[in-house]
Amino acid sequence: MRTAPENWRPDSWKAFTAAQQPLYDDPAHVQEVIRRIRSWPPLVYPGEVKQLRRELALASERRRFILQGGDCAEKFSDCNRESITAKLKILLQMSVILCYASKRPIIKIGRIAGQYGKPRSNLTEEVRGCQIHSYRGDNINAFEPDAEARKPDPERLAQGQQIAAMTLNYIRALSAGGFADLHHPDHWNLNFLSRAPHREQYEATISSIHKAIGFVESIGYRDASSSKIDFYTSHEGLILALEEAMTSLHTDGAYYNHGAHMLWIGDRTRQVNGAHAEYFRGIENPVGIKVGPSSSPEEISELIHIINPSNEAGRIMLITRFGCEAVQDFLPAMIEQISSARQKVCWSCDPMHGNIIKTKNGIKTRDFNAILAELKRTFEIHKQLRSYLGAVHFELTGEDVTECTGGAEGITDQDLSTNYESFCDPRLNYSQSLEMAFLIAQML
Repeated sequence: MRTAPENWRPDSWKAFTAAQQPLYDDPAHVQEVIRRIRSWPPLVYPGEVKQLRRELALASERRRFILQGGDCAEKFSDCNRESITAKLKILLQMSVILCYASKRPIIKIGRIAGQYGKPRSNLTEEVRGCQIHSYRGDNINAFEPDAEARKPDPERLAQGQQIAAMTLNYIRALSAGGFADLHHPDHWNLNFLSRAPHREQYEATISSIHKAIGFVESIGYRDASSSKIDFYTSHEGLILALEEAMTSLHTDGAYYNHGAHMLWIGDRTRQVNGAHAEYFRGIENPVGIKVGPSSSPEEISELIHIINPSNEAGRIMLITRFGCEAVQDFLPAMIEQISSARQKVCWSCDPMHGNIIKTKNGIKTRDFNAILAELKRTFEIHKQLRSYLGAVHFELTGEDVTECTGGAEGITDQDLSTNYESFCDPRLNYSQSLEMAFLIAQML
């Protein structure tokens, strides 16, 4: 590990242009809230961050596979037993399927306990003939289409940190308390299998997993790892004043963001001369970089060098999000650039963000087959270029929402209004997520 880079401080980003920052009416109120947050205990400890760095390094060496997933934007109201349990359950079950197929440990990273903000293409929207602020996540403003409710409120930053702490506390309790125990078949809801095209194969996989656990226990070996898990948190490092407040110097001489184990830079904030690049170059946490069609290979390579000049393994995860129609046009050149520069990265595929469409009724959705198509093509391109796709990144939920079409359930455009709950982008539901895990397992 390195010490803090020269000419860097947690607030040095302020000398650069910062994209996607909320505009508050009362800057003094913002500073008071930030001072309050800075005084609160950390959510994560540097030792956990270092461990995730090691895991990402192993993933780039083909010795691990990473599953990252969760809500597009968490709602404060999601901080309840049922919602948190459902998210953790689907990620655990997906990881078990992937582990069985790949014969590799699966590293689980949630988009949870901090994913309360979202960048937006438009800062305002028209509602009933009036321009109001766009909804930008619960830690900035309210979802209700009301001019007053949509004003950025700094108190929401503090509320978000308190809710993140409660969420993470419950995740840690579940992780350590036996919730991950795979012996309970009641944790698995396989009703969708009756309509799945590969039903027998999926059922055989689940049966084999339970038999393997039973065999290990029959010879008198019950490892605590079958009921206890390592689970990491992540969110987009969007609001830089908030991230600065959660950054402190550790005894090893380096700075850590103690609000999450991993953070990422979004496709709208990855300017090489921008404030986000300046902030992220100074922290020790693993950094994800979203890579879309608007990014050039040279630009991404330069950004990697800014954030990771010593080319340390486990520091950078490149999360590609091109869309099923464009991945063939953009991904090969990106891989070739990073490979020729010998830059150490863990490659990830986000097949969600490039595949958003709108129905005739104006509802945002994603098609299961398009998501799967981008994943398949990404795996194939990495294989052809002798690269390794070490991670997948999903927006998903463990609940039975109807936000994405397709899958074995056969959700159609007409079904979307049945249970569409996302405030931002559509998510895979429980059955679609589990089905996707089976299909990724075949690719692995």
